[in-house]
Amino acid sequence: MNNCKVILLGTNGWYDTATGNTISILVDIPNYYIVLDAGNGIYKLDNYLIEDKPVYLFISHYHLDHTVGLHILPKFKIKNKLFIIGPNNAKKFFKFFIEAPFTTPLKDIKYPIEILEMPIDYQKIPFDCEILAMRHSIYCQGIRIEVSGKVITYCPDTGYCENAVKLSKNADILLTECANPSGYTNPNWPHLNPETAAQIAKEASAKKLVLVHFDAEVYDNFDKRNNAEKIAHQIFDNAVAGRDGDEFII
Repeated sequence: MNNCKVILLGTNGWYDTATGNTISILVDIPNYYIVLDAGNGIYKLDNYLIEDKPVYLFISHYHLDHTVGLHILPKFKIKNKLFIIGPNNAKKFFKFFIEAPFTTPLKDIKYPIEILEMPIDYQKIPFDCEILAMRHSIYCQGIRIEVSGKVITYCPDTGYCENAVKLSKNADILLTECANPSGYTNPNWPHLNPETAAQIAKEASAKKLVLVHFDAEVYDNFDKRNNAEKIAHQIFDNAVAGRDGDEFII
């Protein structure tokens, strides 16, 4: 099977509500599982880890709604090996964070785990990927994955920036955050709204846009997500407001 499946495990930003868990996305590709961020939605991951293939978990940045799910790593029955990939100081951070008194130490988890830092460990990633900095209040990185002739791009917490457009160029599926409501921007707390997310997709000539990471306080019901989708449609035709459990075949 050469198809790639994208599964939204969590689509909220900030905290869990009835609309969803915090952000985590599974990309099931031939030979590998790829997980984008470890919000609380990651608890559903073991429903999909059926095959004996390595898991590559990319952490975009260290805000808790993207990392809190690391607390439940012992829950998973990974049949192969887990690689946790983060920014430059990832080894130092994860050896501190995935450790007592916060959670089960890495050494006590029952399957092998290796921590990789980007960009210095690019050569250890066995599939084509590109990582670039986003525009956020702290360092945050987006990722472009190319496999089996398909391009999957993930632009997490960010304001509009050229790196987001670059990573999204001709993407088969573009997953962008949409924390802000329509018309709202804050240069001191950069995030996307439906218009800017759609503008990135349009400028990049992406094929499909999926909005995720909806601020839990702003988007407190699905009607507001649906409205964000309608607004994005006005700029970019193939836009979808994601929900936990949505699956996309590309």
